[in-house]
Formats: sequence, structure tokens, C-alpha cells
Amino acid sequence: MTLGDTHATDIRITTIPSYLAEHSAPNEHNYVFAYTITIANLGSESVQLLSRRWLITDANGKIIEVEGDGVVGEQPNIAPGAAFTYTSGVNLATPVGVMEGSYRLIYTDGRQIDALIAPFRLSLPHLIN
Repeated sequence: MTLGDTHATDIRITTIPSYLAEHSAPNEHNYVFAYTITIANLGSESVQLLSRRWLITDANGKIIEVEGDGVVGEQPNIAPGAAFTYTSGVNLATPVGVMEGSYRLIYTDGRQIDALIAPFRLSLPHLIN
């Protein structure tokens, strides 16, 4: 298996974060956010998501690193032209934070890439314009 980034442009990752007020307790410094991720395969080969790595930073500068196999208990295969969407969540001690990371993907021929997930903001609505 080789690691490369020549096909990273074949993968498009979009993120949609949202604040879950009904699950949060601001007076206890517990802010709950959901995020919906879509991983689109724009290439001509199938790809499987093997693992994820997240760096989650709150407004106090506390960094949490999360690594593991798959996402939401799955290691999906994504066919050419297809997409996989899932929703997960994270708790922060502050009303603002940032997530970023990468997915390790493997093509059918064994080539592996790390598809980067651009930083995205977690924040209470209307807190930051």
C-alpha cells in the first residue's frame, strides 16, 4: 500500500455544522453541536473510507484529537459519482470552536490517500457574523 495525494482532488468534502440548543446546557459549560458531512467521489474509481482523524479546538484553546476506524460505525465504499453523507456530534465547553481533520481512503487498487477536511466553525447562531 502506498500513500499519495494525487487523487485527493477526486474527493469533495462538505460540512454543515449546527448548534443543538435542546441538548446543550450553557450554564454547565456544555455546548452540543452536530455536523453533517458529505464525501463525494468525483473520480472514476471506487474508494473506501478506512479511518478518520479530527482536531477539535474550543475557544479556550483546548484541543481534542479523535482518531478511529470509519465514521458512525461504518467504513463506506463510495462508487464513482456517488456520495456518502452522515451526521455526528461533538460537545464543547465553550460556545465557539473549530474542527478540522482528514479521512484515510483506499482505492480498489490499494492506493491510499488522506483527504483533508477544511477547518469549519462550531458556534452558537448569531454569536459570530
